Amino acid sequence: MKLDNVFVGIALTGSHCTAAKVLLQMEKVKDRGAKIAAIISGSVKYTDSRFGTAGQLREELELLTAEPIVDSILKAEPIGPGKKFDLLLVAPCTGNTLAKLANGITDTAVLMAVKAQLRNQKPVLLAIATNDALGLNAKNLGILLATKNIFFVPFAQDDPAEKPNSLVSNMELIIPAMEEALKFKQLQPVIYQGAKKNNDQPV
Repeated sequence: MKLDNVFVGIALTGSHCTAAKVLLQMEKVKDRGAKIAAIISGSVKYTDSRFGTAGQLREELELLTAEPIVDSILKAEPIGPGKKFDLLLVAPCTGNTLAKLANGITDTAVLMAVKAQLRNQKPVLLAIATNDALGLNAKNLGILLATKNIFFVPFAQDDPAEKPNSLVSNMELIIPAMEEALKFKQLQPVIYQGAKKNNDQPV
């Protein structure tokens, strides 16, 4: 499926180990003809990590996006009345963002963007990366799985032996999940098989 004339908002939160995989998929989304805008949380905006600096990540995003990066609640608020995006992807979506979204908390640019997108009854696609999805966050995951207009990039346990509560979406399934979400459908199976232990360290 081509994504010509589709305007996609891609919102990044602070699972820094997953950002490179998301950027790779952003390039593929752009290659399919989509227009991209980026939204970042405070963690992404300010945090340097062993996976790269905040400045480096911002520079990479600016090369992929069609307009200035949305990095504050104030800048994200017009997304709602402007009915801006055909689809909003949150990738990676941390456990912190997952929990706040499930409980109606809006204290970052990403959460404001999601709130705005849902106000317009348009699809939100979550690509989770969190160590506690099957722990304290399990109830929040359940709430969002049952929430209208919220869809998930299929996920699995990334390291069941060492991190049994951890779930990570398969970022390579972002585009197929996006294609389904644009039709208001969930890509199945949402819990995919064959996850392998990797070096990701979701938060």
